[in-house]
Amino acid sequence: MIHAKIKEAIQKYNEELVELRRKFHREPELSWEEFKTTAFICEYLENLGIPYRKTEPTGVIATIEGGKPGKTVGLRGDMDALTVEELNKELPYASLEDGKMHACGHDAHTAMLLIAAKALNEIKEELPGNVRLIYQPAEEVATGAKAMVKQGAMEGVDNVFGIHIWSQMPTGKVSCNPGPSFASADLFTVTFKGRGGHGAIPQACIDAAVVASSFVMNVQSVVSRTVDPQQPAVLTVGKMVVGTRFNVIAENAYIEGTVRCFDPAVRDHIETQLKQYAKQVAAIYGATAQVDYVHGTQAVNNDEYSAKLVQKTASEAFGEEVVYFEKPTMGGEDFSEYMMEAPGSFALVGCGNPEKDTQWAHHHGKFNIDEDALATGAELYAQYAWAYLNDK
Repeated sequence: MIHAKIKEAIQKYNEELVELRRKFHREPELSWEEFKTTAFICEYLENLGIPYRKTEPTGVIATIEGGKPGKTVGLRGDMDALTVEELNKELPYASLEDGKMHACGHDAHTAMLLIAAKALNEIKEELPGNVRLIYQPAEEVATGAKAMVKQGAMEGVDNVFGIHIWSQMPTGKVSCNPGPSFASADLFTVTFKGRGGHGAIPQACIDAAVVASSFVMNVQSVVSRTVDPQQPAVLTVGKMVVGTRFNVIAENAYIEGTVRCFDPAVRDHIETQLKQYAKQVAAIYGATAQVDYVHGTQAVNNDEYSAKLVQKTASEAFGEEVVYFEKPTMGGEDFSEYMMEAPGSFALVGCGNPEKDTQWAHHHGKFNIDEDALATGAELYAQYAWAYLNDK
C-alpha cells in the first residue's frame, strides 16, 4: 500500500519542508486574519499546477485530480496562530509578531500538507481518484471548519483525514485509535445579579461575589456526583469578574467556563445540571442567574476502518514500532465538522523531544516542535491518501 515515489519525494523535499514551517512560524496570523498565509498557499499551488480556489475571507480548497476514476479523499491542515507571546526568542525562526505565535503546531500542519500535495501531484496520473486539499483558517476559535464545509470543502469527499502534531508524544510516533480522540468543547457564561451596597452594611445587600463563589465551588459536583465515573467529563470555570471597589458589595458577577466530554448524552446532562445549579444557588441568596450555554466543537470520533488504515499505513511506511497509543484528550478540535460529512480519522504525530526542548505543552510560550517529525507527518498525509484510494 506504500508508494515508493511518495517516500522518495518527501525525503527529497525535506529541507524545503523545514523552511516552509519556519516561514509560517516567523509570520503567524490569528484566526480569520490568515491573508498572507492564504496568498502564499495559493501561489504555491499555482506553481505546482494544482487547481484551487480561495475561500472567504481566508483559506484554500484545492483538488488533485487523479489519472484514473475513483473515490475522493480529503486531507486537512489548519493554519491559524494564537495570541501567545513567543518565549523562544533565541530561535532563528522565532515569531516576528509581538503577542502572536504558532503555539499549537498549525505552522507544521500547513507545511506538511503543502509538501504532501507536491508529492501526490507528482504521481497524480497513477491516482485512482482525487485528493481534496483543505487549508483551513480559524481552528483556534472553532469556526473555521464549519465555514469551509459551508463553502464546499467536503463536496464529493468520501473520506477525510487530518493530522495534529503532538508534543506530548515522542518524535515520530503515530497515534490514531478507533473511537474518541478529542472531546466536544462548549462555552458557558453565567451572570449573577444581586444587590450592591456599602461594604459596612452587608445586611442591606445581596453579595454577588458570595453567590458566584458558591456556584464555582458547588458546580464541580455536577461531574463528580451526577455523571457516571466511567464517562470522562470536565467542567472548568476559567474566568470570574466581580466587584468594582474594596468597600463596595458587588451587585453583579460574571463567569465564563467550558465543558468537555465525549458522549452527547453526558453533554446534554451537564448543560441541564449547570443551568439548574446556577439558578438554585442564586435563589438561596435571593439573587438571579442568567445562563448562556453555547455548543462549540463536536467530539472527534475516529471511524474504525479509517483509523485502522492509518495504523496500517504508518506501520508499513515507518515500521511497526511507530504505532503508538495516546489516550483521548479533553482538548477540542473542529475537525469533527468534516467527519459529520464523511467518515474519517484524525491522527497525532509525536514531536516531543526533551533533548531538543520540544516537550512543552501546546499553547505555551515555549512550545516548539522537533522538526524531524515534519517528514513523518507529510508522508503520512500522502501515503494515507494513496492507501485509501487504492483500498478496494
